Amino acid sequence: MNTNSTDYLDVHPEVAEALAASKPVVALESTIITHGMPWPDNDRMASAVEDIIRVEGALPATIAVIEGRLKVGLSQDERQSLAQVEGAMKLSRADLAYAVAEGRTGGTTVAATMIGAHLAGIKVFATGGIGGVHKGAEKSFDISADLDELARTPVIVVSAGAKAILDIEKTLEVLETRGVPVVGFATDIMPAFWSRSSPFPAPLTLDTADAIARFFRTLAGLGIVGGMLVANPVPEEAEIEAGEMAGYIATAQADAERQGVSGKAVTPFLLSRIVEITGGRSLATNIALVKNNARLAARIARAL
Repeated sequence: MNTNSTDYLDVHPEVAEALAASKPVVALESTIITHGMPWPDNDRMASAVEDIIRVEGALPATIAVIEGRLKVGLSQDERQSLAQVEGAMKLSRADLAYAVAEGRTGGTTVAATMIGAHLAGIKVFATGGIGGVHKGAEKSFDISADLDELARTPVIVVSAGAKAILDIEKTLEVLETRGVPVVGFATDIMPAFWSRSSPFPAPLTLDTADAIARFFRTLAGLGIVGGMLVANPVPEEAEIEAGEMAGYIATAQADAERQGVSGKAVTPFLLSRIVEITGGRSLATNIALVKNNARLAARIARAL
């Protein structure tokens, strides 16, 4: 653990013990709790994901900021309290330290979760989908900090690809420019969050958790700084086909433009609107893909 961070960081005793013993630990983000779905569905989902990681032989460590403390691993009471907080911040690299300094509470995005995981010494992180380049970014310059974080912080991020509301092609281009390895898990096609495929090839393909762990160790051995994105397709039975999703996404984006939604509010608005448009189907798919990613992340953590 980085000793300069100990004044701000609370590592759950069970997580600290596992890390000290070199046992597998998987980090989990918390914006899916604070901004992803309402109480009590959010806590039920978070609990189920943690249980999957334990069943797979690893220890879950949900990361969040609670009253100015960067928590790595939450107790059940802490997680349930966080799930009911109103007005929680959505924290990325730019405002993580602000929330800590000002005693605020917030859910951590991919970027902020990677920072917390790295400070604690956790190498693997499971999420739903990463942020990326928003459609129309050539005018808005709306590009997620997740991409730069992947380029600088040595954590494996297991996701179902970039969120399909984004410009996946430009997101892949930025990741390539930043030197971030993007690995399709048992697929040579880039998944698109709710859908198993997109029009774009996966830059790299590996078929086992052991191979991903070996690749990550080799990156470190060669002195190549940064993380890795593993793109894990949603299970087939939970998929919403890409062509169908495109219509829902277009409707939600038109609604966002009409209402002047911008900045950090865009992603939560679009995801929420798509849940409404699909009658809850997209939420069920979202939960299925997060569980699927947690399962793979635990296996990678064990392989490491």
